[in-house]
Amino acid sequence: MTSLFRIGIFEFVFEEKNIEMTKLSVNINKIATIRNARGGNVPDVKLAAINCEKFGAQGITVHPRPDGRHIKYQDVYDIRPIITTEFNIEGYPSKEFIELVLRVKPTQVTLVPDPPEALTSNAGWDTVANKDFLKKIICDFKDAGIRTSIFVDTKPQNIKGAVYTETDRIELYTEPYATNFPKNKEKAVADFVKAAKLANELGLGINAGHDLNLDNLKYFVTNVPNVAEVSIGHALISDALYMGLETTIKKYLKELKIK
Repeated sequence: MTSLFRIGIFEFVFEEKNIEMTKLSVNINKIATIRNARGGNVPDVKLAAINCEKFGAQGITVHPRPDGRHIKYQDVYDIRPIITTEFNIEGYPSKEFIELVLRVKPTQVTLVPDPPEALTSNAGWDTVANKDFLKKIICDFKDAGIRTSIFVDTKPQNIKGAVYTETDRIELYTEPYATNFPKNKEKAVADFVKAAKLANELGLGINAGHDLNLDNLKYFVTNVPNVAEVSIGHALISDALYMGLETTIKKYLKELKIK
């Protein structure tokens, strides 16, 4: 099924796709955080990536930051050869980050607007103000055969603006959903449903991530249409401390099997 979308004098024709099952990409940053607390190589992030895939994860996500407080740039090089599913590298598109991604050539790169001192991702891109900046970087990545995604909130102008950057996908920043879910789940998910429908109309693929967990994940993917992938790290690795990595990943996968 095709759809037509018009912005000003520009017309965009897209092929609409229905996602049968949302993929799980496990962010292994927290494994590296534990390792870095003592130095050495325990726990081993390469072994963690191997086991996540062995236990059913359909992708591995890493988010190297300039201070190397968790995943380090060298980890990214070391992990790449052993990935057998999808490899997603998140980060702010600094010169060093861009060079890393172009050398490693992951399946997907997700651009986030985090400043270097940010503790964790806490906002999406203003895609209107940063249109030209993002478009140049995204075109370079796509020329290298790398799927692109940009971190955005649910504001319609930022989703529409994502079209002009020529990104393949957007990643919906789900912290507001997770925060409000215990209070009123219908209200919490409402803006994300609208945002996803708009993204679908525009032909943008949809990822999601930040503070998704075993309590709120199924409701999100059940109600938000065509989420291709969720990236989950903090909650999943924390759950694994109590239940073990294999059991935890299987539980998350079960939450994603909604059809």
